[in-house]
Amino acid sequence: MAYSRLRRSSDQRKALLRDLVTDLILNGRIETTQTKARELKRLADKMVTLGKANTLHSRRQAAALVRFEKDEEGKYAIQKLFSEIAPKYTSRNGGYTRVIKTGFRRGDNAPMAIIEWVE
Repeated sequence: MAYSRLRRSSDQRKALLRDLVTDLILNGRIETTQTKARELKRLADKMVTLGKANTLHSRRQAAALVRFEKDEEGKYAIQKLFSEIAPKYTSRNGGYTRVIKTGFRRGDNAPMAIIEWVE
């Protein structure tokens, strides 16, 4: 798979995408630039696919990418992925997120988008 470089070195890009996928799991929707949202969509869909498998190996693979953070209720992001998000999509084969274009950011005119889970 060829990822967009996002004008960052590989360690910065990996850290950015880890933060974004963790925030998406914890909050349900985030606003970011269109390019970052498209890259995040690939990782988020992969995380849900791992969550649907729900094996020890898939939990370890997901834990390697998702950060160790809690939401407001005190649930860790990895727990929320495997117990709440992934079970909603058992009958769905891919396409777990949607990217909605919202316009342009004031200041640098970057195209913005909202990425969220599909209901």
